[in-house]
Amino acid sequence: MAILSYIIWNGNPEIFSIGPISLRWYGLFFAVSFLIGQQIFYYIYKKEGKSEKDVDTLTIVMVLATLLGARLGHVIFYDPQMFLDDPIGILIPIKFSPFRLIGYQGLASHGAAFGILFAIWLYSKYTFGYSKNTIESSGKKGASESSKKNSKGSFFTPTKRSGQSFLQVVDRIVIIVALAGAMIRLGNYFNSEIIGKPTDKPWGVVFVGNLSEEIKDKRVDRENIIESVEYIKNDSLPAKSDGRKPISIYIFFKQGTSEQQVYSFMDDQVKNILYTKNNDFIDIPQNLHLDYQTVQQENGATVARIKTYGIALHPSQLYESISCVFLFALLFFIWAYYKENLPEGRLLGIFLIVCFGLRFFYEFLKKNQVSFEETLPINMGQILSIPLFLAGVIILLLSFRKKGQPNS
Repeated sequence: MAILSYIIWNGNPEIFSIGPISLRWYGLFFAVSFLIGQQIFYYIYKKEGKSEKDVDTLTIVMVLATLLGARLGHVIFYDPQMFLDDPIGILIPIKFSPFRLIGYQGLASHGAAFGILFAIWLYSKYTFGYSKNTIESSGKKGASESSKKNSKGSFFTPTKRSGQSFLQVVDRIVIIVALAGAMIRLGNYFNSEIIGKPTDKPWGVVFVGNLSEEIKDKRVDRENIIESVEYIKNDSLPAKSDGRKPISIYIFFKQGTSEQQVYSFMDDQVKNILYTKNNDFIDIPQNLHLDYQTVQQENGATVARIKTYGIALHPSQLYESISCVFLFALLFFIWAYYKENLPEGRLLGIFLIVCFGLRFFYEFLKKNQVSFEETLPINMGQILSIPLFLAGVIILLLSFRKKGQPNS
């Protein structure tokens, strides 16, 4: 039954890298979610008889609002010291020494929610750039020359799009946001981040991808002697409580690696990584020496085996991802029932209640992201979820006061 007792996840967050630039699964899932979402939005607008040209503008607004809102939300709520220590790094995902593209190290879904709501409010109130309608209307008979001149110089132009009030737009946007949330949390899983607390449930996950990457990192493996790092369940040791699961770590060295190089790498680099950097994932007894064995393979290469315990954690990223898939299906079904007759605020209210209600619950299964949360009665994710959940309740109740007729 060992195969059902826990899962070992040795995923690599990078798909491939070329020099300082790398393509990561997180970025790919993020981009794919918006590309699929854009096609769904084309379908929605076509069915409702709205201008499909507005979808392109909405896509740009959504991408920018999500990125900026999520990034600023993380810094404001979780890492405000960054405004003093590294203000450039808040919005520029680049390290200059050495130069490399690192992506955004921290995004907050609550910040994304506030950013999206604010951006859609702007979208529903204004057009951006030169307004064609305003310029044409100013050229009508009787329009003054000054009005023509002023209309051409306005970047934010008040507008009223047909059938696109703030709530009408947001009600459709949250369908896509639910799908994007599922994809983004899947990216978090590949990154082994936003991890859960230890669990003895059979679906608990031992995340070892970060350990593999650290061992193979060129700054650690300076002599380029590591072939691969693999993990298997170790049935020869008993499982412990609180998610401690017996595993064996196999480090395969390349052919031609000397015994001295193997011992030096294991006793210095691997010991340092296991004892100081992976306490959330690996439970290593704090001995004075690293307990391992080396064996020579038939081809002459050496493999080192470490018997230890991995820490099985709640896959909280997958809990949220799966929940978002069901939320997406629910919202899309309700929209398909009403279409253009959808009562304003109905989908937004449901989204806020389900998404942030579940988020409040899931936070009990997660490890705190930053140390200051240890001093709080509930963590920051839960604190930020409460007003959004309550707003959803109010918006949903108000939506039932508005009449909407289902399509036959």
